[in-house]
Amino acid sequence: MSNFDTLIVGGGHGGAQAAIALRHNGFAGSIAIIGEEPELPYERPPLSKDYLAGEKAFDRILIRPAAFWEERQVTMLLGQRVTAVDPEAHIVRTASGDEYGYGKLIWATGGHARRLTLSGHDLVGVHSVRTRADVDRMIGELGDTREVVVIGGGYIGLEAAAVLTKLGKHVTVLEALDRVLARVAGEPLSRFYEAEHRAHGVDVRLGVTVHCIEEADGRATGVRLATGEILPAQIVIVGIGIIPAVEPLLAVGATGGNGVAVDPQCRTSLPDIFAIGDCAAHANSFADGATIRLESVQNANDQATLVAKAITGHPGEYHAVPWFWSNQYDLKLQTVGLSTGFDDVVIRGDPATRSFSLIYLKQGRVIALDCVNMVKDYVQGRALVVHRSIPPRAALADPATPLKSL
Repeated sequence: MSNFDTLIVGGGHGGAQAAIALRHNGFAGSIAIIGEEPELPYERPPLSKDYLAGEKAFDRILIRPAAFWEERQVTMLLGQRVTAVDPEAHIVRTASGDEYGYGKLIWATGGHARRLTLSGHDLVGVHSVRTRADVDRMIGELGDTREVVVIGGGYIGLEAAAVLTKLGKHVTVLEALDRVLARVAGEPLSRFYEAEHRAHGVDVRLGVTVHCIEEADGRATGVRLATGEILPAQIVIVGIGIIPAVEPLLAVGATGGNGVAVDPQCRTSLPDIFAIGDCAAHANSFADGATIRLESVQNANDQATLVAKAITGHPGEYHAVPWFWSNQYDLKLQTVGLSTGFDDVVIRGDPATRSFSLIYLKQGRVIALDCVNMVKDYVQGRALVVHRSIPPRAALADPATPLKSL
């Protein structure tokens, strides 16, 4: 059995950044990353954008090249899935039966794409957009594909729809709620993106229920709606969220449920085990202290850096400003803060110009901004979110008033 001073489970953004930050902060002990995928750590956001579009080769989305990890003596244990943890013995076990000992364990597993449970969910041609292998399978089928149905009107589904539309496919987006992006954005942004996709030829259907995936010879041929209508499709993309990969920790008594609970230092309730990234449920000051999971590169990287500092003797508490982005067509959306619970939204600029911002307020305080092709608002608006500012509403709505002046 191999033993490591720090063992990182998960080879995504959080896991990679934890190893990078440990070395950056002078950690001299042994480090290993156990990754479920066979690839070196790579960037996830391009999967539904540049990589799917064929605009970036895989080596261009690697977080670091192989030589980087070798030079820093980070052992890569790739293609292995951890299925059990023994917190008393400080051992993890993999699906293949291997065991690895640890001094400190950083759990950075993220999550697995949520699957449909209806008939046809496992047919050839039904895809998620979570891993390189997912997207490679989809790319391999594009040559024989005319029609694509995307189930789920979140960012992943809309980004994939934009790419596939540009590749000449006929795309239909199905959303169960009454607007796209309903869980993450205000109605003005939802309606803007619905109109944009429709203008590019995407058939956006709202408030629809999927009954099953139609098949022929084991392949998906279409999506049947609850109304009985069948939408032809050679590819079906399912973008309905993720399930945090924390079962081995919960099985041995870690506090949690929808993710594994962590304290402000990202420590779980198990000794010497930290958790970071998409799978870590933490009290977030930008959500009024509510316990949430944040599915973002920013969150994974910031929590990884915090844990690395704690392990090297410089503990702190997590208090990072959430930020996100989404590229669709020629639209660059940048978000700062969390709009959950907003009671007012200010539209700054004219959506018809395709360059505007939404500023979310709660009891008059700025809690978040969605900026579409408005980099200046995004950069300057960050301070309003950090300081929970209460600017005059009319000034916020006036594009001629720089946000930094407020």
